[in-house]
Amino acid sequence: MKKQVEDKKAALLQAALKLFTERGFHGTSTAQISKEAGVATGTLFNYFPTKEDLINGLYFDVKGKLSRSMGEDLQTQSTFHDKLKKIWYNMIEWGLYNPEDFLFVGQFCSSPYITNYTREVVMKEYVFLHDLVKEGIANGDIKDYSAELVIAMFYQSSRTVVNLILDSEPQDKDKVIEDGFKIVWEGLAKK
Repeated sequence: MKKQVEDKKAALLQAALKLFTERGFHGTSTAQISKEAGVATGTLFNYFPTKEDLINGLYFDVKGKLSRSMGEDLQTQSTFHDKLKKIWYNMIEWGLYNPEDFLFVGQFCSSPYITNYTREVVMKEYVFLHDLVKEGIANGDIKDYSAELVIAMFYQSSRTVVNLILDSEPQDKDKVIEDGFKIVWEGLAKK
């Protein structure tokens, strides 16, 4: 029974992801989401009482996947530079292999439908990144900018690289990824 419940909820989240990225929040009805998921509309409301609850649940789910991906194999890196580079490559890879998730985060990261509570809970998933940036600043690895600014610039730069690769399919994708990191690192590193 628990597996069936998880399957229905996962199907609803996947359908919402697909439709929200294709049609936007207002262009997607709960009936369309239910139909895409293969469940009754009433079933959707058992899991998510409102469409706003659904989009917040989806945002939490997708941002959680992103944060877990960013932190993969981080412990195998010894220097600040290598840790930041590993996070960079993890983020880019996640965006390239999960284009709908990537698009959703970009579309809805500033959405008024994502509650402050959801944002606060999601940010707890990224404490490791804040701690790493603060450590890099404290150790003199990077310039003394605000951690929030560093993280925002880092994230937006990774989005730019993913968009470039998805939109133009460059011949040497690895070079684009590496060059993107070099640009970010040269802007952050103390000389």
